[in-house]
Amino acid sequence: MPPAIDFDDPSEVADFITAKFGALYPSSGAAWLQGVFDDVGAMFAGRTPSYLPVDLKYHNLRHTHMATACMALILEGQRAAEGDAHVKSRDFELAIAAVLLHDSGYLKLKSDPEGTGAKYTYCHILRSCAFAASYLPHVGATDVEIESVLSAINCTGPNSEIGRLIFRDNVSRIVGCALATSDYLGQLADPRYPDKLGELYAEFCESDEFANVPAARRAFKSEEDLVRRTPGFWRNFVKPKLDRDFQGVYRYLDAPAGSGHNDYMAAIEINLAKIERRIAGTAPSQK
Repeated sequence: MPPAIDFDDPSEVADFITAKFGALYPSSGAAWLQGVFDDVGAMFAGRTPSYLPVDLKYHNLRHTHMATACMALILEGQRAAEGDAHVKSRDFELAIAAVLLHDSGYLKLKSDPEGTGAKYTYCHILRSCAFAASYLPHVGATDVEIESVLSAINCTGPNSEIGRLIFRDNVSRIVGCALATSDYLGQLADPRYPDKLGELYAEFCESDEFANVPAARRAFKSEEDLVRRTPGFWRNFVKPKLDRDFQGVYRYLDAPAGSGHNDYMAAIEINLAKIERRIAGTAPSQK
């Protein structure tokens, strides 16, 4: 299972991440990370002059927090396996900034009260990159560091092909793979995931309406259609993508390392089994 923390509590999640950072890099202070947590929390809560509170029920702050915790654990496992020759303290900080900002593109300006942020689903990665590029200079990030964050965010699109993306170095590629992996695992391993599929479907509906996607071209015809296709989505699309495109970095979550025992993957199988039982319970009886 994911860590036993309250993912709806920003301070508890920040404490978890900064504790991991302190243990991995004891000579580095956590002030910069804490500042980014505070800023992102304020933005998502609507406590800034420019942005409304996030109004999504699926791609909300809880999802961001769950992806962030998963990212920290992947980087912790990577460091344990590979040593400190790769992901340095600043790389860790930028990786956490990237995951905290990866869905900032769903935020709406205060001058944009119509609908929810779901209407930006098809362009939210572009908007997230623009948001990150405008925010990070204010907290001292350099041009090179901002480029690394944007490269990682660009990995999170379902149609992104990491093999076609350009990274400055191998660390940036590792972070990009870790972010894309955390984005998927943070959703699918959430104990609430089976009960949130209706909320995900509602977001797809709003984005399709906003983009004027004809009914015949929409990915899902109904909430039931989305639910029924979810197990196949994991086994035929996400899992192969994690192994191939994202270089299997989810294995850094194995505990102990190399054991094949992975709490996130186990939690996903539990969720999928629950979804499959629901599907079976709603299937028409065969006579």
